[in-house]
Amino acid sequence: QVQLVESGGGLVQPGGSLRLSCTASGFTYSIYVMGWYRQAPGKQRELVASISSGSTSTYYKDSVKGRFTISRDNAKSTVYLQMNSLEPEDTAVYYCNTPRGSDSRWPWGQGTQVTVSS
Repeated sequence: QVQLVESGGGLVQPGGSLRLSCTASGFTYSIYVMGWYRQAPGKQRELVASISSGSTSTYYKDSVKGRFTISRDNAKSTVYLQMNSLEPEDTAVYYCNTPRGSDSRWPWGQGTQVTVSS
C-alpha cells in the first residue's frame, strides 16, 4: 500500500533553517508530481511547493518564495524541502503528497511538526 513518511521537523528560532524529507513507497514515485503541504492549528491544509516528476518545473506559494526550495531524488523515492529564513508563520505540520486539482492523490502520512519560535 501507499506510504508517505515525513521527517526532519523540529523547533527552530526565527531566521533558522530546516530540511524536511519525505520517502514514498507503494506507487511509481518517479512519474508523479510531488508537493509539500502544511497545516497550521485552526487552518486548512495548504500546498506550499511542488515539483514535477523530472524536476524541471517547480511551484511555490508566494509567502515562501525565495526562502524554501523543493527538490527530489527519484532513485530514493524521496522529496525534500529546504526551508531557510524561517518565520513564526511557518509553524505547522508539514506533509508530502501528489497534488490532484484542489485535492491530493494519496493517503496522508503522519506529517512532521515544524515550530518556529524564540
